[in-house]
Amino acid sequence: MRSIVLCVLLALAAAAAWLPGCHGRLADAAEPRAEDPEDRFTRDRLEMVERHLAARDITDERVLEAMRTVRRHQFVPARARTQAYLDSPLSIGHEQTISQPYIVALMTQLLQLEGDETVLEVGTGSGYQAAVLAAVAKEVHTIEIVPELCERATEALAAEQIENVHVHCGDGYQGWPDAAPYDAIMVTAAPEHVPQPLLDQLAAGGRLVIPVGPQYRAQDLQVWTKDAEGEVAAKDVLPVLFVPMTGEARGKAR
Repeated sequence: MRSIVLCVLLALAAAAAWLPGCHGRLADAAEPRAEDPEDRFTRDRLEMVERHLAARDITDERVLEAMRTVRRHQFVPARARTQAYLDSPLSIGHEQTISQPYIVALMTQLLQLEGDETVLEVGTGSGYQAAVLAAVAKEVHTIEIVPELCERATEALAAEQIENVHVHCGDGYQGWPDAAPYDAIMVTAAPEHVPQPLLDQLAAGGRLVIPVGPQYRAQDLQVWTKDAEGEVAAKDVLPVLFVPMTGEARGKAR
């Protein structure tokens, strides 16, 4: 009788533990639960933001929050997901890359967005930069010249339920006149000179962030501004290395 009572008490204490004949061990209770992959990605993403962005010169809290929220691993090829939160660029195929998180954050911060702007992005790539812009702007139009990447980015943004991004497939050298003027413009591939149509489509008081320079050699990340009279001025920020802008930009390269 005492043995039966003891078995009942042990069974209750172990909850769902396996106790065959009251002689087994608490197998299930002793085994640790496997970490949910999304929990691991979230932990890695938050650590990346603190270590590589906030600890450097990314100070715009809205940009930092966007980087904490947007799931970069959903915008990279499946084979690269374990590397999604390294502060490094990653190949997305078709000789294109997704920029390192620091550069994504820096270029977004340089636009000085407050939340009610319409933004043009030239070079959608994976869609990740557009997703970050969508978190800090009212509306984003983004253009991708590679059809396969354009389709993939459209699907990724839809899967993440990001509804304020409009993806257009085509050559971004001429911008996207249908929604101009833009409060801010970002270019994520490097032409050898700034396309005039982009400057024309920039609103007064707007900012254009763009890498400029020769193909696969040292380039300058520049910020262009336009005043109320339509005059533009440029400032170099730091040396960078981006993939070259293709299409019409390549034909106009000096």
